[in-house]
Amino acid sequence: MNASSLWWLLAVPLLWLGLRWFERANLYFPNRHLEADPGALGLPFEDLLLTAADGATVHAWFVPLRPQSPAVVFCHGNAGNISHRLDKLMALRRAGASVLLFDYRGYGRSSGRPDELGTYLDAEAAYRWLAEQKKTPAGRIVIHGESLGGAVALELALRRRPAGLILESAFTSVVEMCRHVFPFLPAELIVRFRYDSLAKIPRLSCPVLVMHSPEDDVVPYSMGRRLYDAAPGPKTFLELKGGHNEGFLDTGPAYEQAIAGFLASLPGR
Repeated sequence: MNASSLWWLLAVPLLWLGLRWFERANLYFPNRHLEADPGALGLPFEDLLLTAADGATVHAWFVPLRPQSPAVVFCHGNAGNISHRLDKLMALRRAGASVLLFDYRGYGRSSGRPDELGTYLDAEAAYRWLAEQKKTPAGRIVIHGESLGGAVALELALRRRPAGLILESAFTSVVEMCRHVFPFLPAELIVRFRYDSLAKIPRLSCPVLVMHSPEDDVVPYSMGRRLYDAAPGPKTFLELKGGHNEGFLDTGPAYEQAIAGFLASLPGR
């Protein structure tokens, strides 16, 4: 074996490992530190350690509102953890919902390391607890996903058939996001975690509320519109205001009103 062949033999696996690291480092931004919990807001809550189908531990908080209120399974975005979603928790409560917040593996107090299949299993563990331990009927369960969580929420909705689905600032697929952020890279070749919501959403069988801002500085507004157009319906679109992370705040009362109206419109209500 000559020196050139040996170089390629070493370079190819190193390149592959480098691409895998690059993808994960640009897709997941977990934070292990919990800054607060719902008790800091004066809210009673259940502190949970759930078990995913593959054995991973999933940390979650269940914050009840009323016994017969809709229950939202909230799938957060790719950064931080559930302690950074307390403002969103309060907005959902004002809209009339009990809320189950959970962290993906590798986030907060959840064990393991995030990947596409793992995030789906973590969301299923949360839904399963709500359905089996709390005896919450599917007609009162709504799945809500923001950003990356939109892809997780959609997959969960296809697996479990809830009363409704909310997609907030969600992307069409990781491949398309890669093309948007890194147009010089061969996205189809290097992306392993696809989260291909655009291909999946035509199979959706529950009502969906899609929310996106034209000012979104992370996920293009056109992606939200394309998801909405591809959804079979019943469907509703809310145009948010402001950036990717602040849209629900900048939109003001219209954000909570849209969610409250969506919850009230569901067949099981």
